[in-house]
Amino acid sequence: MDWERIIKRGVESDELDYKAAQNWNKLARAGRAKFARHCMAMANTKGGYVVVGVGEDASGKPSLLTGLTEEESQSFDPTEIGNFVNRFSDPQVEFTLERPVVDGKQFVVFAIQRFSQLPHVCTGGCEHELQQGVFYIRTADASSRPAYRASEIHALIQRAMRNQRELLGRMIRGLLYENHTATPGNENQSRFQEELNHSRQFFQKLIKPDCRTTQAELVITPDRYVAERFTLSEIRTAAEESCGTDPDSLFIVLQDLREAYFTNVSLRYGGSGNFWQIYRTGQFHFRTLLPGKADDLISYTDLCNFVTDAVNFCASLYGALGFSDQDLHLDASLYQAENRRMQFPGMDPADTICRIPEIAVHLNCSAANFISGRAVHADSLVRRICERFNISDGRHMDLSARIEQRLRQQQEH
Repeated sequence: MDWERIIKRGVESDELDYKAAQNWNKLARAGRAKFARHCMAMANTKGGYVVVGVGEDASGKPSLLTGLTEEESQSFDPTEIGNFVNRFSDPQVEFTLERPVVDGKQFVVFAIQRFSQLPHVCTGGCEHELQQGVFYIRTADASSRPAYRASEIHALIQRAMRNQRELLGRMIRGLLYENHTATPGNENQSRFQEELNHSRQFFQKLIKPDCRTTQAELVITPDRYVAERFTLSEIRTAAEESCGTDPDSLFIVLQDLREAYFTNVSLRYGGSGNFWQIYRTGQFHFRTLLPGKADDLISYTDLCNFVTDAVNFCASLYGALGFSDQDLHLDASLYQAENRRMQFPGMDPADTICRIPEIAVHLNCSAANFISGRAVHADSLVRRICERFNISDGRHMDLSARIEQRLRQQQEH
């Protein structure tokens, strides 16, 4: 996501709103209710962004890029804000809180998704900012107001009906495609877990890692188990299309693919401390040994590059395999991480000690969202991993720029 372009656009619209720097914890209920109104209005229209940290100049144009202080930025807690906003919305508004850094300044961005099935109705009044029973919409003049014209109500109904038709179409296509090979109900996860357990056992047998060596693992699982979703040739072709030629890549490279081989159910590679499998079911498993000893520092630069390369490859892989509407479940883990430290710019390594043996980060999203939002997801994963090393969100001053540069480097090859 090009956050700099969004933050510097300087013109509010039906998809974009600016707010001056503020502290969520110091806002009155009316101030918080305004955010809830904007969230429901944008979700009922096209989706969009609310940028916090941009003030108005003398002419009223949102052009003052003041940014937020560390205290202001941290006050926007996703859980607390999500609970407040969705206290007034049915169904719940789907949004994320992003924390981009532009020109060395911190901002908070509400990234709001358009409603997927039914429009959002306000379920309660609040300080003259919210009215019970109202459907808020976002208009071209950047107003978040109730829908009161017949044409506006009609547009909401039409959009909801279209969403229902698309959902029904996806369900029918899924049933026709998966046929008898699809595993129903709770068996999905148990069958995927069986595959994963077997893959982990093979890693231990092949690589024979020292019990003190830190290991990184990435698992991506589709939402439905289909035993023969892809042929082995389709898997190899998709992997080759997804693998760049950058010799500095820290993830899967072309040489790995040349040495990879087919099993009955997967494309598999194991060598030089790296191991991965791409299953015919669409499940992906990668595991590697981190270089160095247990007391060595983990390089922040290497972490950023590794996560970016991994997300870029996997997003390309699932795009090449034709995933779009399906949900994907991503699990990133570091094992034997206790007492490892990180070499982070501007911090004493003694302040970056991980105190837990296993770091686990989860991400659930649609395949389309994962494929199109690789920079956003790489950014989120790095931040969440670093939190376990006591590195606060606001310290990642140039993370977005690092990731964008790395992605451009990968694309050039």
